[in-house]
Amino acid sequence: MELYNGRPDSCEGRLEREIRTYDYLDKLGIEFTRTDHNAAETMEDCAVIDKVLGVIMCKNLFLCNRQKTNFYLLLMPGDKKFKTKELSAQINAARLSFASPEDMLKYLDIEPGAVSVMGLMNDKEHAIKLLVDEDLKDAADFGCHPCVNTSSMKMKTADIFEKFLPAVGYTPQFVHLVGED
Repeated sequence: MELYNGRPDSCEGRLEREIRTYDYLDKLGIEFTRTDHNAAETMEDCAVIDKVLGVIMCKNLFLCNRQKTNFYLLLMPGDKKFKTKELSAQINAARLSFASPEDMLKYLDIEPGAVSVMGLMNDKEHAIKLLVDEDLKDAADFGCHPCVNTSSMKMKTADIFEKFLPAVGYTPQFVHLVGED
């Protein structure tokens, strides 16, 4: 894997959702480094990418309540374990589960394995509630996918919270996840 500064020189063979992500980041003046790779489908795959980018990739979980009336995008450190009960108590939502691939596509224009904060630019209705583990806000850098799992990016965390989220109209709700047994 090689590191590149910014978007690819050619967008040939890339999905429109990925190109749209680069266009949006360029519009906001957010600089990033990027690497292309085989589909990253597990956190183990992301660990290899972490080393190349020099950042721990953010774990992005798309969740919903049992009735599918509330949807949540949870961002947390990639090396932290997720405990449903721990989160449910903090956001007063019982019976959280992973949302369906169909809902992921409908709200974020993302497919399984590629969930990313970048998908919020596609949620024009603001149907998703953004939850962020407080450990992420103090990190210098932020790693995520550009709405596809065959490329990964690293950018300044401040750019996510001070440029990207305000531009897409999102204010995160910070949560405290211990992630221990």
